[in-house]
Amino acid sequence: MTMETVPSDLTGQLLIAMPGMGDPRFHGSVVFLCAHSESGTMGLIVNKQITELSFAEMLAQLEIPSAAPPDFPICFGGPVETGRGFVLHSAEYAPRTRDAAEDGTLRVDTRFSMTATLDVLRDMAEDKGPKQALLALGYAGWGPGQLESEIQRNGWLTCDASPTLVFGQRMDGKWEAALASLGVDPLMLSSEAGHA
Repeated sequence: MTMETVPSDLTGQLLIAMPGMGDPRFHGSVVFLCAHSESGTMGLIVNKQITELSFAEMLAQLEIPSAAPPDFPICFGGPVETGRGFVLHSAEYAPRTRDAAEDGTLRVDTRFSMTATLDVLRDMAEDKGPKQALLALGYAGWGPGQLESEIQRNGWLTCDASPTLVFGQRMDGKWEAALASLGVDPLMLSSEAGHA
């Protein structure tokens, strides 16, 4: 499969790593694109769960009190700034902060937002946070034109992101579900790039 042109704005879309992806850090990945423009791209891997750390343990490490913390998945978000946390969440939520202009939230579209402040974790610990969310440690980043080049070289497919796919699907089934949303059978994919 090849793409003649790459849409100018992929914000709010999913990237699906193709089997021939040269970078092992992205093998089998589904990446939610939080921002895509001429100046670069930022996304979060949403299907590589970190099982060594629970939400409750993260709250304890950050000294955020919680009587009975809900269980939100924590993902390896990407290879950039792996010590930094991001919360990808449903768009109905906005953190309770003193200054709304400084709430640390990127509103991706009408369905998704991303927040990178401790306020969202405090709200989640008190069960006052977003209805749907996942945490990511680190992010994936591309310089100007880099992602477009990788897509044209058959490194990635793109598809629409749905809250069901991003938040509701089991981690180990997201890659297959993302492909299925395009009508692609994973068994039909080869690691060899072909051109029609």
